[in-house]
Amino acid sequence: MRKRFAKILATVGPASAAPDTLKLLHEVGVDAFRLNFSHGSHEDHARAIKAIRAIETSSGNAIAIVADMQGPKIRVGSFTGGKTTLRYGGEVTLVIGDTSDKDGIIPLPHPELIEALAVGDALKFDDGKLMVTITGKSKSSLTARVDVPGVLGNKKGVNVIGTVLPVSAMTEKDKVDMTFALSQKVDFIALSFVQKIQDVIDAKAIIGDKAGLIVKIEKPSAVDDIEAILKLADAAMVARGDLGVELPLEQVPVVQRKIITVARALGKPVIVATHMLESMIDAPTPTRAEASDVATAIYQGADAVMLSAETAVGRHPATAVAIMDRIIKAAENDPSYPDYYTRANLRPQATINDAISQSVRGMAEVLKCQAVLGYTRTGSTVRRIARERPMCRILGLTPNKAVASRMALTWGVRAVVMEDPKSFDEMLEITQDIAKDQADAVPGDKIIVTAGIPFGRPGTTDTLKIATID
Repeated sequence: MRKRFAKILATVGPASAAPDTLKLLHEVGVDAFRLNFSHGSHEDHARAIKAIRAIETSSGNAIAIVADMQGPKIRVGSFTGGKTTLRYGGEVTLVIGDTSDKDGIIPLPHPELIEALAVGDALKFDDGKLMVTITGKSKSSLTARVDVPGVLGNKKGVNVIGTVLPVSAMTEKDKVDMTFALSQKVDFIALSFVQKIQDVIDAKAIIGDKAGLIVKIEKPSAVDDIEAILKLADAAMVARGDLGVELPLEQVPVVQRKIITVARALGKPVIVATHMLESMIDAPTPTRAEASDVATAIYQGADAVMLSAETAVGRHPATAVAIMDRIIKAAENDPSYPDYYTRANLRPQATINDAISQSVRGMAEVLKCQAVLGYTRTGSTVRRIARERPMCRILGLTPNKAVASRMALTWGVRAVVMEDPKSFDEMLEITQDIAKDQADAVPGDKIIVTAGIPFGRPGTTDTLKIATID
């Protein structure tokens, strides 16, 4: 059994979509797979889901599947010559339209964008490689000064800096993709382009309780309202690619830590994504800076770290996973690792569930427990326990297969599917065997068991038992 607390989320793509490759990735460390709906057909994703579920069944390990929605893509139109050159200090004009045949005229097929922008606003193109500042505005066009010059090609992306756009986080394509993903029983929907609370409410209205909702934090407005957004969502992803375009680069590490801190305080899983082992798209080893980046996310308290192109199109997908696994284990085996959690600003509510969860870490540490076993129907109790970061295996026991798969994305949790026990005494007998099998417990080891009485009723965790393995 892998002894690791933080989880690895790997993106499926041409380099990893084969069933044998997916199986290998799971064997070397992947706990969850991401399906990127910006690419591939529904048939491609359905085949990947079927293969992942088969691996889940054969291995006996819960695996989370994340369907990542594309979100709105704001792009420039096309140029007659395929590109236009923006010269430093020069003036360009942005007009409503799909094409341009004149140098210095940038077509924008987004009338709402022209309307929303104001003098002084900044626009970045092509992932931040070029930038202009708006200097004038009319009903159908904008004039702008070129601050960062370069060549702008057809259909390159546009980022608006510091402005909340009148654009929904869900496009019609996203709604179709979301409906399909839910029909395939994925565990999480990842929502792109979240700007405000209403984006989360709209997505939740479609998803309901069929899957968890991961909000991708890639817009500064979402960072400003992060706590309110995360209270409604089920998990967060620190999407550093777009964050690094829309924020000054030096602010990205600060924002990453803020999002992780708030998510953990609320007991919501948080994923750090983008450029973690980027050089391994081609190289067989990462840079030292990339290794430090992964370790930093682990020290900060991330539940999971994500591989994107490294496993989707990279030359060494399994090696990238294996190296990420090694980096995580090295950080978690650092004697000072637990010290980072004693300073976390957790804010438990005045409930029995929270009181029990908060007690678990101290008891596990004092008694040197081998495992904490939480019986849960929704996963809520186990997430509360996980946010306290007890330094032992957390076993999430549940009768619900979907809940088990979702728990695969939570720090330190190994999910086990079991039927409702008839009594607490029967549960204690069952947990003895589970602890031996799933947490390497041996006679004399201490374990902690939490559950709600009567069984089968969500939100009733009110019992904590310290037991010794027979």
